[in-house]
Amino acid sequence: MPFHIERNDITRMRVDAIVNAANTSLLGGGGVDGAIHRAAGPKLLRACEKLGGCEVGQAKLTKGYDLPAKYVIHTVGPFWCGGGWNEEALLSACYRNSLELAVQKHCKSVAFPLISAGAFGYPRDQALAVAVREIGRFLLERELDVTLVVFDAGSYQLSEVLFSRVAAYIDQHYVESAPRRDGETAILQQQMALESMQAAEYSLAAEPAPPAKKPRVFGSMAVPAAAPAPAMRPQSLDERLRRLDESFSQMLLRKIDERGMTDAACYKKANVDRKLFSKIRSDPNYRPSKQTAIAFAIALELPLDEARDLLMKAGFALSHSNRFDVIIEYFISNGNYNIFEINETLFAFDQSLLGA
Repeated sequence: MPFHIERNDITRMRVDAIVNAANTSLLGGGGVDGAIHRAAGPKLLRACEKLGGCEVGQAKLTKGYDLPAKYVIHTVGPFWCGGGWNEEALLSACYRNSLELAVQKHCKSVAFPLISAGAFGYPRDQALAVAVREIGRFLLERELDVTLVVFDAGSYQLSEVLFSRVAAYIDQHYVESAPRRDGETAILQQQMALESMQAAEYSLAAEPAPPAKKPRVFGSMAVPAAAPAPAMRPQSLDERLRRLDESFSQMLLRKIDERGMTDAACYKKANVDRKLFSKIRSDPNYRPSKQTAIAFAIALELPLDEARDLLMKAGFALSHSNRFDVIIEYFISNGNYNIFEINETLFAFDQSLLGA
C-alpha cells in the first residue's frame, strides 16, 4: 500500500518489480515491451528464450538485469476484438496474476504500464477502469505498494461519461479566484479553518458561580440573600487549552469504532500505508496532510457535513475556489466512495491523489 498513478518512464522506476506488457513469444516487440528489453540489456532476451512463451492472461518472471527494478514480470494482455471475446476477463487476469507473482517473490513494490492499451487496441478508458478495479481489489486484501505508470497524458484516458460529469460539476461549482502564488491558497484555507475552530472551541466562558449563601433571617421571615451578578472574564491560555475539543486522531478512531470497522479495513480503504496509520493512532495530536484526511473521510463513507468536520480537525476545509476540493465534493455528494476511482479522476484533472 498504497496505490499511485504517475507519469513516468517505467524503465526508470526504482521498485522491486516492473510489469512488461509482452507478446506471447516474450521475445520483445514494440512499445513498452521493446523499451524494457532495450533498457534491461541482452540478458533479458536470453532469459525470456528459456521461458517458452506465455499465454494471454498469464504472467512469468525474470530478473531485471540492467534495469533499476530487481524483477520483470511479463504478462500478455488480450487484443481488443470488440469486447465480445472475453477481453475484459483476460485483462483482469493479467493484473491479478502479475500481482500474485510479485507477492510470491516477496516484492514490496511493483509498477504497471496500462496493459493492452497500446498496439493491442484495447480502449484506453476501459483498460484504465480494469487496471484500477483489479489493483484496488487486490490491495484491499494485501500489503503492497503499486504504481500505475503512464508515459504521457495521451496514453491516459478517463471514462468519457465520468469525465464529462465531473467537468460539468466543476463548471457549475468552481469559483474562479484571483491568481495567487504557489501555496498561498492552501495557507489561506488552513488559516480560515483554524479560525473557525478557534471560534467554536475557544469561546469565552463565565466563572463558576460561587456557592449559594444561606438566607438571612429577620424574626420569623427568611429573606433570600441577593445573588451577586456572575463575573465575566476572558479565559487564560491554559484554560483554553484545557477546553480543546477532540483531535483529528481521536475523532478518526471514534468514527472507526462507531462504524464497526477494523483498523486495517479503514487504512486500506483510505489508500494509506499501515505505518502512517500507526503514527496517527499512537499520536493524538498527529496532523495529517489534507489528502490523507480526505482519504479517511472517504474510507469511512462520511456524508459531506461529517467529512467537513473531520477535515476541520486537521485544520483544513473544502472550498469552491479549489478544483481538487470541488472534485472531492462531487464524489461525496454522489455517494461514490471508491478511492481508486476518485484518484483516477483526480489524476485525469491533474490534481494531487488521495492517500499517503
